[in-house]
Amino acid sequence: MKKAVIGTTLALVGGIAAQPVLAQGQVSIYGIVDSGVVHTNHADAAGESVTKVPGLTGSVPSRIGFRGAEDLGGGLQALFTLEGGINVDTGTMGQGNRLFGRQAWVGLKNRYGTLMVGRLPNMTFYSMLKSDVLGPNLFSISSIDLYIPNARSDNAVGYMGTFANITAGATYSVGRDISTAGGPAGTACAGEVPGNSKACRQVTALLGYDNQAFGVTAAYDKMQGNTGAAMGLATPDSYDRRVTVSGYAMLGKTRIGAGVMSRKKLAATRAADLESDLYFVGAKFQLAPAMELDAQVARHAVEDSPNDSTLAVMRLTYLLSKRTAVYGSLGHMKNRGAAAIALDAGGTVGIGMNQSGVNVGVRHSF
Repeated sequence: MKKAVIGTTLALVGGIAAQPVLAQGQVSIYGIVDSGVVHTNHADAAGESVTKVPGLTGSVPSRIGFRGAEDLGGGLQALFTLEGGINVDTGTMGQGNRLFGRQAWVGLKNRYGTLMVGRLPNMTFYSMLKSDVLGPNLFSISSIDLYIPNARSDNAVGYMGTFANITAGATYSVGRDISTAGGPAGTACAGEVPGNSKACRQVTALLGYDNQAFGVTAAYDKMQGNTGAAMGLATPDSYDRRVTVSGYAMLGKTRIGAGVMSRKKLAATRAADLESDLYFVGAKFQLAPAMELDAQVARHAVEDSPNDSTLAVMRLTYLLSKRTAVYGSLGHMKNRGAAAIALDAGGTVGIGMNQSGVNVGVRHSF
């Protein structure tokens, strides 16, 4: 009997002692479900059209996430984010079949910035959030370079801090991508190899300035390869490097955004080398309190090659509520030479063929 009383007392004391700690922390669940239907022409070598429910995105990629914070006192917070991508067309996981492929990290934050460790969106991901008016729309610059919406690093340590109008950040990964699923979200470069610090390493950095009228951001991103890695990066000395400079200006409620991404890939074989520049300019117009129009033109210029591509997109979004919207996009991709960049991200097009398409859908956030 005494043991039972003592046990009950300890449990009550423990519960009371835990309550102030729990009260200082909070966890939220959030997400986006976005899907629609897309129709494109010239989807194969025979020039046939295709109608489908896209898997990668509609206007933004679908996801579910868990975010938490705890006040540790003295201006210090503990943070975490676990966020997984969802392919709404089939209900499967995104980002190379990862459970929390969009983000999975824990960190500490104070007035000097946030320090994070885990799977992180890297600085290329953050660098164009304000200048790319279409973002990861199905028709967008993500179609030209699928790495842009998949700019994340496994096994990484990161930092981000904002001081008045200046933002600075960096990530360092010792094994940038463990997934072997294929595509830009799974490039089979796990790294963490004893005696080989170059294997699958990735370094990214960002410096930006923003005020109410305009902003400009520069970012650097270099990823190394290793044996078996995709995209031609099959040696530790092979690399894929991107340097991005972008900016935006506000003209009343209209946002004008533009930028350039310069890419150099030094592959394991010369045939897979690549040097290119991606230019883009766009605008976001507020037509009415519940209606937005986005428009963007982009140019992919490959050095010493006729295989260039030009993209033009318009998207109209109508807000049914603060959390629900319907949208429609019209797009055209002009491919020259042997270029075969599809209009829809993750889609297909016949070599050297132009492609037009329409995409309509609905988006709900929670």
